[in-house]
Amino acid sequence: MSGVTLNRSNLSALPPKVHVASYGGSIVPGIAHIGVGAFHRAHQAVYLDRVLEKTKSNEWGLVGIGLLPFDIPMRDACQKQDCLYTVNELAPDGSREIRVIQSMVEYLYAPDNIKLVLERLSQPSIRIVSLTITEGGYLIDPKGNFLLNHPSVTADLANANLPASTFGIITEALRLRKEAGIKPFTVMSCDNLRHNGDQAKKACLAFARARDPQLADWIQEHVTFPNGMVDRITPATTPDIRSSLNASSGVDDLIPVICEDFIQWVLEDKFCAGRPQFELAGVTITDNVTPYEEAKIRLLNGSHQMLSYPAFLAGLRRVDDAMADPLFMKYLRDFLNEDSGPFLKDIPGMEIDKYKEILLQRFGNVAIGDQLARLCLDGGSKIPGFLLPTIRANLEKSGNTPRMAFLLACYWHYIHSNQDDLGNEYQIKEPNAMDILQPIIDSSDPLDLLRCHQLLGDSAEFPKFSETFVKFLGEIQNRGIRKTLEDYPRLAQ
Repeated sequence: MSGVTLNRSNLSALPPKVHVASYGGSIVPGIAHIGVGAFHRAHQAVYLDRVLEKTKSNEWGLVGIGLLPFDIPMRDACQKQDCLYTVNELAPDGSREIRVIQSMVEYLYAPDNIKLVLERLSQPSIRIVSLTITEGGYLIDPKGNFLLNHPSVTADLANANLPASTFGIITEALRLRKEAGIKPFTVMSCDNLRHNGDQAKKACLAFARARDPQLADWIQEHVTFPNGMVDRITPATTPDIRSSLNASSGVDDLIPVICEDFIQWVLEDKFCAGRPQFELAGVTITDNVTPYEEAKIRLLNGSHQMLSYPAFLAGLRRVDDAMADPLFMKYLRDFLNEDSGPFLKDIPGMEIDKYKEILLQRFGNVAIGDQLARLCLDGGSKIPGFLLPTIRANLEKSGNTPRMAFLLACYWHYIHSNQDDLGNEYQIKEPNAMDILQPIIDSSDPLDLLRCHQLLGDSAEFPKFSETFVKFLGEIQNRGIRKTLEDYPRLAQ
């Protein structure tokens, strides 16, 4: 049986179990967001929906912007559904809350009409341009430099008035505002990387300076780039999941989102053109995001990486199944308590020991059914940011970190094997770091992984760590993941 068609005319006809917020009237866009994926729609757009409901303000609606071919289905769905969609928040106890998100009021696919996108971004009502473009989208190399020779960058520098890339578009929009005497917007990264605002600033200024040094100086002086820490587990919505969500909600939604009930956003209060009252929706506003970033990335993202390859190679496919396995639960708990946790301190609103326990509960959320394959995706980009700081801290402390040597041995095996311990074949997916990884994949010397400075810094310079890594790799290749992990206490000596 089909559900109620989702559009603004049908909001009053939706089933009572679906929450529909009451706003204060017609919403004017105040934020343009580039990269309207599942995470943005489960996170920032949800916070804005809550703010608009609480304040009855009409000035902070969202304009979604897509840049890439895989954004076409989002464009088509938004046209049919008036930019509405449902968010299904699933708690570990099986309960769920279903909410229609109304904060996005327009969606533009830039390749259809880049001039219209630039026109929107030049309007005075747009006071924030936010981003979820993934870690690799910032085009920052391992040395911290913006990739000016990237094809998307060189193409935009050659055709600067009709750009196609994120920072080409932002820079051109800021130029248009400058020339029209319109105040600039804030550029707000919502991506999951350390110092995300600083990274956005570096990319934007580098592009602008290559185009027009005076424009870069103006951006440096007038535009703000707040840092932020974001968190919500948001699995991909497969066709089967979409059907299941719609059957539960009674809504015929082309683009529903599934996510956990936990949500967190810590945001630096640095906005050059004002901001919504995010704190009313539960956002932590602070002058220093760094301690929160470090705790979240080292604990949550680090744990995801630690779990991903071993559990996947052992033949498991869901995160909650791995957490229900005593062997992997102990492995992850020991990582949190012995490898990463000791280097972190409590901060306001985040007690480290309590946060670790909440993480384990979140990972075990059966209702979410998060996929280990998602965690394995793009390891070449994730390992340097999510694990290297903890690896380095442990190496500097003791010269070895066996559990992380085990994980890196699993990663070497993962990118070379293409088959898990049960004989299931898989394809590695490294969309952002294959140029770094290809020489390692082609190599028969495992230590080339540790020697890759872009991935693991100076890790190869610690002999005991290298020895432990090679020992674990040999065990994995001969005995498999599970038996090697069962024998971890002896092998880690």
